[in-house]
Amino acid sequence: MISTAVLLLDDQLQVTYANPAAENLLAHGRKHLLGAGVDKALPGNDDFVGRLQLALETQAGFNDNDLVLDFAGEPVHLHCVISPVDTREGVLMLEFRELEQQLKIARETRILEQQQANRELVRNLAHEIKNPLGGIRGAAQLLERELSDPELREFTQVIVKEADRLQSLMNRLLTPSRLPRIEPVNIHEVTERVRTLLLAEFPEGLEIKRDYDTSLPDLIGDKESLIQAILNVARNAAQATGGRGEIRFLTRIERQVTIARRRHRHAIAVTIEDDGPGVPPEIAELIFYPMVSGRDGGTGLGLSLAQSFVSRHQGLIEFESVPGQTRFKLLLPIRPREAAVAEFR
Repeated sequence: MISTAVLLLDDQLQVTYANPAAENLLAHGRKHLLGAGVDKALPGNDDFVGRLQLALETQAGFNDNDLVLDFAGEPVHLHCVISPVDTREGVLMLEFRELEQQLKIARETRILEQQQANRELVRNLAHEIKNPLGGIRGAAQLLERELSDPELREFTQVIVKEADRLQSLMNRLLTPSRLPRIEPVNIHEVTERVRTLLLAEFPEGLEIKRDYDTSLPDLIGDKESLIQAILNVARNAAQATGGRGEIRFLTRIERQVTIARRRHRHAIAVTIEDDGPGVPPEIAELIFYPMVSGRDGGTGLGLSLAQSFVSRHQGLIEFESVPGQTRFKLLLPIRPREAAVAEFR
């Protein structure tokens, strides 16, 4: 589906053609638009209509990279190209693209490039950490044999146990702990599992509210990785509130979603909101990078791994944050089973 809104006008500045994107932008069907004057199709935009009249008279188009038009009292920023044409349908072609949509495409592209860089960085980092761990563990075991004091041996056992824990973490980062199990997944089973885990982890003061669309269809995907992705995001939200705030889980269907320049007819949106202090502005553009955390003691891996799990489902995580309200949205396209299985290989 073309995302650029296109209108054709005749020599009386009446609409002779409108594509589906123009119908969406102007919030009117084609039957309503065809034959209407542009001043009726775009009411309240007299200055712009005057520019169109001048373009018609001089047969000279124009390009405006930040055109502000009024749509039902709301200003909308657009990239606009006006071109004289010579066709049976019209003499002036108007092309509009919402700047917010262009910014969204650029942001998604940057996130996907960032995700590839993240995976490479994590792999390299895990290799660098993994190599000396065996030496540290072995040295601690040799030292333990030489120590006669049981209290001192406790310290070497701590070193061994921590080395084993780090080794396990590196193994999880370097290779999947298991092959994905692709199956129909009820997203509310996932969110309810996450809710149970969070309430067990933060038993005092955390409140989780739910606003579910129970008519949502199943996703085809890996249930465990979806649980981990949503848990990582929701745990961040809980930690941001100190374990005593309010979190809201919301699920909805979204239609005609474009992710990584691929159009999906339907996607499930899982939104996680919290009333914490918000994401610090200085890390907002880096929030999905590994080792970037806005919390003291945070590893900075949770959101990076969540984005990785979601991207394997051809999805994306978006967020917006102001003090008192942070909202993360996980967009998960609904795909045929064959396509989902092929993309996991």
